[in-house]
Amino acid sequence: MTNHKQSSRWRLTIMFKIVNILRASILGVGIFGMAQAGIAQDNPSAVIEEIRSSGELKIPVMIGEEPGYIKDPATGEWSGFYVDFLQDIADALGVELETVETTWGNLAADFQSNKIDIAIGVNPNPSRGLVVDYLWEPLFTDAWAVLTPDGAPVATWAELNTPEKTIVVQKGSTMQVVAEALLPKANITVVEDRNLAIMELQAQRADGILLAVFDALQISNLALGDVSVPEPMLLNPATLAVARKPGNAGYINFLTNWVQQQRSLGLAQGRLQKSWEDRGIDLSILPSSFSF
Repeated sequence: MTNHKQSSRWRLTIMFKIVNILRASILGVGIFGMAQAGIAQDNPSAVIEEIRSSGELKIPVMIGEEPGYIKDPATGEWSGFYVDFLQDIADALGVELETVETTWGNLAADFQSNKIDIAIGVNPNPSRGLVVDYLWEPLFTDAWAVLTPDGAPVATWAELNTPEKTIVVQKGSTMQVVAEALLPKANITVVEDRNLAIMELQAQRADGILLAVFDALQISNLALGDVSVPEPMLLNPATLAVARKPGNAGYINFLTNWVQQQRSLGLAQGRLQKSWEDRGIDLSILPSSFSF
């Protein structure tokens, strides 16, 4: 009987020791995890170091978004002024570009899933701002325009804000936000990408497509409609965005300095001007007061 009690006590002692060891291990892992998070939080260059360590800068690219993103159908290679800008950033970081095909509406999800490290040409958006950090300094300034059927230009936004008008926008884009705010009486058709929007206009199912003016001019140059910049003119800041995460302060600082250099030295404006001229885009429609 005595041996039985001693054996029971021995087993209980061993069990308590195992439990304590497990508790200590779990606590240690928790402390280590918090320490690692603290290190990332305290190190403003953590994100830059992460990108450099991976050897690549993951960037979004999009079909049908020329001349910012241009895909060679023969080689699958990407070019365009957005890709050129991002190549500059990758070169400064000493890494290669890694392209990820996506859409404007998917950018927030792409950041959250770590598919991309940066987005360019984006507009500040409150809902995306919950998970994305935008640079305050825009790379350039655009304006909102409407691509209409040939011979049907519009002078004001009010002309489109009637139940008889149908306006097409891309899903999840700032264009959708603008249309729903400015044109509450109009019918808003939401499509996945620009090519589908053009098809709606060509099929005479829409009275206009809401676009950034430089995109609208690119499409109009292909004899696909007229471009109007309705009054009041609404400016459209095209900025950069990064994922909100610990250790991105240095990355944001680096990008802000890059943007300021691009703007102050006229590098961004020169590159954009050449890109549009190379594609035969006529900028004379822009109001004299407009400056990108």
